[in-house]
Amino acid sequence: MTTLLTTQDIARLVQRVGLPDLLRRLVATLEADYLRWAEFDKTPRVAAHSDDGVIELMPIADASLYSFKYVNGHPKNHRVGLPTVMAFGVLADVATGAPVLLSELTLTTAMRTAATSVMVAKRLARPDSRVMALIGNGAQSEFQALAFHHLLGIRELRLFDIDPAATARLVRHLQGMPGLTLTVCASTAEAVRGADIVTTVTADKGLATILTPDMIEPGMHINGVGGDCPGKTELHRGVLAMARVVCEFEPQSRVEGDMQQMPADFPVTEFWRVLSGQVAGRESRDQVTVFDSVGFALEDFSALRLLRELSTALGLGAPLDLIPQMADPKNLFGTLQLHGQRHAA
Repeated sequence: MTTLLTTQDIARLVQRVGLPDLLRRLVATLEADYLRWAEFDKTPRVAAHSDDGVIELMPIADASLYSFKYVNGHPKNHRVGLPTVMAFGVLADVATGAPVLLSELTLTTAMRTAATSVMVAKRLARPDSRVMALIGNGAQSEFQALAFHHLLGIRELRLFDIDPAATARLVRHLQGMPGLTLTVCASTAEAVRGADIVTTVTADKGLATILTPDMIEPGMHINGVGGDCPGKTELHRGVLAMARVVCEFEPQSRVEGDMQQMPADFPVTEFWRVLSGQVAGRESRDQVTVFDSVGFALEDFSALRLLRELSTALGLGAPLDLIPQMADPKNLFGTLQLHGQRHAA
């Protein structure tokens, strides 16, 4: 029987575990799986693009478990009362192909993206980073803000969005958080001035230049989250040219990430190599580093694996009759229970 985790189940899980602890467990699970990089059957995600957005499938497997995520990105969805990003995912047993978990992944994607950002920043940002600029204050911004505050010690957030209402909502959600100062800024340039870390998480589907080289200061770490499909960027190519660039899965990131602007021989480093110690992370205090984050299937695999573990321990989720349960596995037709009925011509 397949277990179903709904949006309400994930909300209850977060309430019972606590968001900071869940983010910590996500980071630990991500690190464990990234350290097993060679064990995974990896492929870039499959995308169907339209004028309004993109719908993607993200598959991956190791020797025991297979997962995929269905996810979209439609920046205009708020006009019809829908989220920009919606997702669900499946975890299946490789030995039999049986789906063991079907879960919402809209909330979970926001949490795993924030956890991935922190996991990489632990190796690339300066250890004494305390100020982060957050450019783009939409649906994922609270998760990024809280992950960096609780897990990396960020004490001041400098906020900017072209929509003041988005920033106002973010401030309402984070106001009163102990040890966290919120500074609302009038522009991207003002927000990034003096920041140790700059996180860009904008949604517009276009070749944007949210950050330009004149905004970059020595030692900055840039966490570029919003440039995540062909024709969609956030960083001026000059920012990449001046930085050490780290990505998730190079074949996917060169097509979808900000590095799509760069020539094929532009040097990048896959993060697993940094995590495993094969190559250094930050090489000097003044070095500018960029995490060209597009989201990779391994991160959803890790999230689903953790959700299965925690939901089982907490008694969350419901059995779902997704696959026929048959006394005789070869008698599929019998599941229709048409005995004695006349078949229509």
